[in-house]
Amino acid sequence: MSNPRMDYPGYDPNDPEKTIPLSSLHAKKPKMTWQEAWEGLLRIGLGETAMRLGSSLASLVMILMVVWVMSNFYIKGEHRAGAVAVAEAAAPTPTPEIEQPPLVVPLVETYENGIWRLTDLHTNLPARPRFDVSTYTVEKGDNIFDIAGKFNLKPETILWGNYYVLVDNPTNLRPGQVLNILPVDGVYYEWHSGDGLNGVAEFYGVTPEAIIDWPGNNLDRAALGDLSNPSIEPGTWIVVPGGEREFVTWSAPRISRDNPAVAKVLGPGACGTIVDGPVGVGTYIWPTVQKFVSGYKYSPETNHWGIDIGGTTGDAIFASDNGVVVYSGWNDWGYGNVVVVDHGFGWQTLYAHLSAINVGCGGYVYQGDVIGYMGSTGNSSGPHLHFEMRSEEYGRPNPLNFLQ
Repeated sequence: MSNPRMDYPGYDPNDPEKTIPLSSLHAKKPKMTWQEAWEGLLRIGLGETAMRLGSSLASLVMILMVVWVMSNFYIKGEHRAGAVAVAEAAAPTPTPEIEQPPLVVPLVETYENGIWRLTDLHTNLPARPRFDVSTYTVEKGDNIFDIAGKFNLKPETILWGNYYVLVDNPTNLRPGQVLNILPVDGVYYEWHSGDGLNGVAEFYGVTPEAIIDWPGNNLDRAALGDLSNPSIEPGTWIVVPGGEREFVTWSAPRISRDNPAVAKVLGPGACGTIVDGPVGVGTYIWPTVQKFVSGYKYSPETNHWGIDIGGTTGDAIFASDNGVVVYSGWNDWGYGNVVVVDHGFGWQTLYAHLSAINVGCGGYVYQGDVIGYMGSTGNSSGPHLHFEMRSEEYGRPNPLNFLQ
């Protein structure tokens, strides 16, 4: 019979003393920890795969848990609560009944003294275009600008519509005058025998059609015949819409010391031969004691080429610069008593409506000398000085640009 000690693996026949006890062979091996398992997976190269599998498994578990919670708590609870709310809303809320106050009829005095909502029977119609010429009677205090503004016209239209009354001179305006008021900016023209529509239209800068088609002129195109000699009765007044013309020069022209005789057409104040004299310094002082513009200002659009300086009768009038007198006396064109001083270098100044004159033809004057006194002679509505400047180079400039 064999030795029973030789029947188990822990027996060593060469050294029986080293034989492992049987009890040790049957003892349990120690358990492997998670860390040891993880390290083992890493050693064999399965660490990354294990991580992916673990993450996927964890995600799946989380999704299942959420679905379970929603199905058992949230969805069932919300559905039930919504159903209850709908059921409760279906029941109508009873409307409270409130007793109406009794109707009290206002006293008669309330209707008589209260605020009434009246029916306005007035209808505002837009302004209709005018085609016919109307009239206006000049009132005290009127001027060309005010009248033009009342009828929404340009100032020159007032002059161009009333040549035989104003003669292109705005200072000819007087209270009581009856003026033609054109329906549109333009010119009022009296037809003469031998006139042609082409020529009249060209003179005023418009086309013949503009005159023919204006309703207020009452011209029948078919009955006019030849436009160079149309069948328009002489003496007929025609509106030229948009027409313009040069003003008739009623103010004194420039009178040089070299040829003062050109002023003979202006009146008895014209001078004869003038000998040479002092020349100006090129600066111009205010020609009177006052320094405010009263009445008409410088306005070429109304044929007013100077400024009207206010004051009282008898105020001193000064020579604005050195020079020689080339006109001294009455002016037949509305200026009254006039003095014109030539300053040399192509410049001269004009002083109009004087009550008295201190200098004569050919007289030498120096800046600041008293050459006359303020008045209201000629076409004047009150005491003032009409002051103009003339230049060979600049024509008739605005004196306000030069006075100091």
